[in-house]
Amino acid sequence: MPKVVVLDYGSGNLRSAQRALHRAGAEVEVTADPDAALDCDGLVVPGVGAFAACMAGLRAVGGHRIIGRRLAGGRPVLGICVGMQILFERGVEHGQHTEGCGEWPGVVDQLRAPVLPHMGWNTVRSPAGSRLFAGLDIDERFYFVHSYAAREWTQVAAPPQQPALVTWATHGDDFVAAVEHGPLAATQFHPEKSGDAGAELLRNWVTGVNG
Repeated sequence: MPKVVVLDYGSGNLRSAQRALHRAGAEVEVTADPDAALDCDGLVVPGVGAFAACMAGLRAVGGHRIIGRRLAGGRPVLGICVGMQILFERGVEHGQHTEGCGEWPGVVDQLRAPVLPHMGWNTVRSPAGSRLFAGLDIDERFYFVHSYAAREWTQVAAPPQQPALVTWATHGDDFVAAVEHGPLAATQFHPEKSGDAGAELLRNWVTGVNG
């Protein structure tokens, strides 16, 4: 059974993520301990609320360095909701620019949609070859709660590296709903709140962590 740490930096649905990952087949610990976060088989970075507040909390526990060190060693990391957003270069909220982890180029800013937040169930468009969405129907729906997202994607891998697999969704704008990029994966939606489809996605991720 793979050991997964849900990083506790003061943000995110920690216990619901813990329960969902346990059901997906992982041994799960919720902690801010850097050694545990570095040594585990898979690290999950949740996040809710404002980009700036999440980055402040993440930096306070050294989470940005933990993420970087894990990825440098090819160790799996999964970001969820704002835990995905902070992986980009920066976020813009109410005119405030906040530096993110910089694992991917690009900006997270407000969706242009008639109704915000984008709250509820929505379909996504996953690419061929996706491991996260393996076995899921094309019309599966996932649960979103957000007003901000990455609305553009800049491909970052050059040969011989594999390019990222990017999943899209639409609410007013098209936006990045999930990314799979080597050991780093992330979802804008909440798989732990997405019923059977979310449970299957987490099982796919845990299976990948395990081998």
